[in-house]
Amino acid sequence: MKLPSIKGFDEAAFHKYLKNTGWLMFGKILSMGVNILIAKYLLPKSFGDISFANALTAIVAAIGTLGLDTFIIREIINEPSKKEEILGTSLWMRIGVNTLLVPLCVGIYLLFHHYSKNPGDSLTWVVFFYAVPSLFRSFNVIDAYFQSQVQSKYVVHVQNIGVVFSAAFKVLLILLNASMIWFAIAITLDAILLAAGLVIMYHKQGFKLRTWTFNTTRAKMLLKQSFPLMFSAVMVSIYMKIDQVMLKSAGSEAVGIYSVAANLSEAWYFIPVAIVTSVFPAIINARRTDLERYHKRLINLYDLLVYISLPVAIIISFLGSDIIHLIYGNQYNGAGPMLSIHIWSGIFVFLGSANSQYLLAEGYTSISFQRTAVGAVVNILLNIWLIPLYGGLGTSVATMIACFVSAFYVLLIPKTREQGILMLKSLFLVHLFQKLVQPPAAKP
Repeated sequence: MKLPSIKGFDEAAFHKYLKNTGWLMFGKILSMGVNILIAKYLLPKSFGDISFANALTAIVAAIGTLGLDTFIIREIINEPSKKEEILGTSLWMRIGVNTLLVPLCVGIYLLFHHYSKNPGDSLTWVVFFYAVPSLFRSFNVIDAYFQSQVQSKYVVHVQNIGVVFSAAFKVLLILLNASMIWFAIAITLDAILLAAGLVIMYHKQGFKLRTWTFNTTRAKMLLKQSFPLMFSAVMVSIYMKIDQVMLKSAGSEAVGIYSVAANLSEAWYFIPVAIVTSVFPAIINARRTDLERYHKRLINLYDLLVYISLPVAIIISFLGSDIIHLIYGNQYNGAGPMLSIHIWSGIFVFLGSANSQYLLAEGYTSISFQRTAVGAVVNILLNIWLIPLYGGLGTSVATMIACFVSAFYVLLIPKTREQGILMLKSLFLVHLFQKLVQPPAAKP
């Protein structure tokens, strides 16, 4: 992949990052292809039902992570001799919370279903099988251990084996003309397979889960430190998933049509992560040694992300309906205009990803949380207003505006306002036009 050349951009690091995560990308692409097949098989109503169940359970499941991953990694690095205590305490904390969250999630759905204007068929068992995986994801503490040892390749191997088996099973369900509930059961089986794979891989490295212990003092300390991150994870989950939950009030078919548009629009969000990851070390180094160069590199990063995302948004704005028709035929008519609107959210997601690194570098983590919370609130309020009027189109507009507000929330904070202005200049290609009209340097 050839990228625009900017000062401070380590293209070699970027390609190394892509190479290291190539198998993860393979898994995402395979999963996306299978999801397209499922959407075409189930048709909008049933696909909307499982999309709603997925969104609802994802929001609740964010609590079950307890925000522990970062702290597990840090604690193991700082106290390697206490590895069994750290992992055991974290595992049992998650299992305990997630055991309570499964019935809570089903209860929330039953309440939602009771007061819904369009109750339709009950999805209780579908929601249940989408909620249960959070219990088995408690074993992701093993992933955190491998990250602490810089051995994530083992987890990637397990994940990809799981993705292949999952894809094969779901294709088999389609060939057998299975009902919707089986695709929900498949989600639970995916989680069980991944948890088993992590345990097996951990044992293959010569370790045993039976040596893990639980320590109450450690549990209190971890929970006290991780609570803000858990709350932040919930806000992120609401920000990303609340649209599909709220759109259920317009009917399952509306959720299904919107979901295929949103899935396609969000399919390439790994790109800013790859770019920002490769650039971030250079940005941090410049902050320590040369503030002028630091700000210049941030400007270059904003410009680069706009150069990538803006052309895609413009092209898909015109071709959204053609793309939907090419992939789904006439089954999801109406998703094209939603895709044409939703794709513009990507520009603000890209800029927000870059600006998040600035907030991290400056230590403004509270502002990072605030912007996510504000984005979630704006998304909810706009959906309340726009869904009754425009259905999925309204939800697409709400998502786009919420992403804009979240990205440019920094304009409201005096100490970060300058960065917001720089992002606006990048968005409107001010820096590019300045370079185009700048007179050439005089020859000596």
